Amino acid sequence: MKEVILTPEGYEKLKTEVEYLSNEKRRDVAERIKVAREFGDIMENAEYDDAKNEQAMLEHRIALLEHRMRDARVIDVSEISTAAVSVGTLVRLRDLEAGKTIEYHIVGSAEANPAENKLSNESPVGRAIMGHKKGETVEVVAPRGTLKFKIMAIKAA
Repeated sequence: MKEVILTPEGYEKLKTEVEYLSNEKRRDVAERIKVAREFGDIMENAEYDDAKNEQAMLEHRIALLEHRMRDARVIDVSEISTAAVSVGTLVRLRDLEAGKTIEYHIVGSAEANPAENKLSNESPVGRAIMGHKKGETVEVVAPRGTLKFKIMAIKAA
């Protein structure tokens, strides 16, 4: 199994989600099951089946997140070097073709979220820039063709 790398922020986010699912969400689902049971025969009770399915999916999600947290390697802020791109750094890239500059927080795949500019170290761009230094130009083979990025700045996130 591959190593899960998390930033301290990502670890806290997982911990918060597990606490919410384990406490509030579990109670909500248990209440739904209780109410559905009161409808009578559970053999032909769609509400009961739906609630039980939700419970199964919830327990699966909790187990998955707990497993991810248990096996995760949390990046120590003191480990983050700004000499080269690594997990935990904030990288400003200039797309040489489009002339646009964008900033990405490099994170492990479990935390990746393009909408928040959190780029996985395993994504095509993330993989290509890992280990490179400020000022270097990197080529990325992407589905829409080869892209060229210049690394403008690297800082600790």
